[in-house]
Amino acid sequence: MKTKLTIAIIGLASLLSVGAHAASLVSNDQAAGLQSMNQTVSVSGIDGDQTNIRQALSEKADAQGASHYRIIEANRDNTYHYTAELYK
Repeated sequence: MKTKLTIAIIGLASLLSVGAHAASLVSNDQAAGLQSMNQTVSVSGIDGDQTNIRQALSEKADAQGASHYRIIEANRDNTYHYTAELYK
């Protein structure tokens, strides 16, 4: 019984650690030292806050295999549209 519980806990911990490797936001200066993937991702919507927008960009960057992203466009009125360049 203890073995099954230990295996379940290790499995859950490994799933949670995958999310810890999310692509991170970098500044222009930090991006200068990184390799660009020559790709961008965008998010658009209505009434989004900074945390949710950054999370969405990070998830999209992850899906493309990026480890970092830099916001290159940010438009915000009644709606928002953000574009980020991806880096390895």
